[in-house]
Amino acid sequence: MKLYELKAIAERLSDFSYLSRARRIEDNTLELVFDKSDSYFFNMTRGHSFIYKAPSQRPLQGYNAPFDTLLHSLLSGSRLLKVEVPNGDRMLRFTIAPKSSYKDKIICLQLEFTGKNTNAILLDENEVIIEALRHIDAESSFRVVRPGVELLPIPRRVLSPNNTLDNKNNQEGAVRAQHPTDIDAVLEERYHVMQQKRLEEMKKQKLSSVSKKIKKLSQLLAKLPDEKKLAEEEKKQKAYGNLILANLYQIKPYDTKLKTYDFEGKEITIPLPKNIKVNRMSDYFFNLSKRAKSKAKNIHIEKENLES
Repeated sequence: MKLYELKAIAERLSDFSYLSRARRIEDNTLELVFDKSDSYFFNMTRGHSFIYKAPSQRPLQGYNAPFDTLLHSLLSGSRLLKVEVPNGDRMLRFTIAPKSSYKDKIICLQLEFTGKNTNAILLDENEVIIEALRHIDAESSFRVVRPGVELLPIPRRVLSPNNTLDNKNNQEGAVRAQHPTDIDAVLEERYHVMQQKRLEEMKKQKLSSVSKKIKKLSQLLAKLPDEKKLAEEEKKQKAYGNLILANLYQIKPYDTKLKTYDFEGKEITIPLPKNIKVNRMSDYFFNLSKRAKSKAKNIHIEKENLES
């Protein structure tokens, strides 16, 4: 988020007088509804935070963490006192008077768009943290973000000696100031761009998924046995069974093959199955013949299913 853009957004949001609703609609996205009509969305993803404007959206799931409960109870239906960009930092601060307070209680919602420090933090009037979207322990940073702890300011960026970065930002901001734009139009366009990107990503995912499925089904289709070969297998196994029946007297236990002549007088060698009694060997070959016949009968159904 650019500093000049945050300032323009703060100026625009200052036109509203109260917050109708405050909630989380995605893991890192908050929705704030102003004056019952205008919804603004704050994506607080680390390293990729941004703001957009769009019609109110139903959350993808219910969020019931302590932060969500307090966000709703303290901000929904509250009076909006001030929206600012404090100390020229890349953040928005909403100063709010909750509707449920009996006294003149002041609450702040601070949205920080600062790379790895990106966060949404609820503060009381003494800068003590009430709750935050992300908690940060002392082991991770000197700037602890936990309930009951006073919030330290964001560290200032270290600039290069010639202040190249700041000069560039200042020049860009000056150009923007000379040519003001409709910030709502900018934020609405950002929403459409975001939706288009999401749609493209979904298309890629779906196309990839369909491509993988097609590949898998094609492999299964290629592995289907041939109907003609199955028909030949049926005849062969049936013939083996009949020849076994006709030559039972020649087969001895533990024989591994039977050399005989088929019904056309041609010499033939039939491999015999192991661990099957001689008087059950013909059944073994007849069963193989039935299986091949059943496969041949149903193979076209399986093929049609895979092709469809």
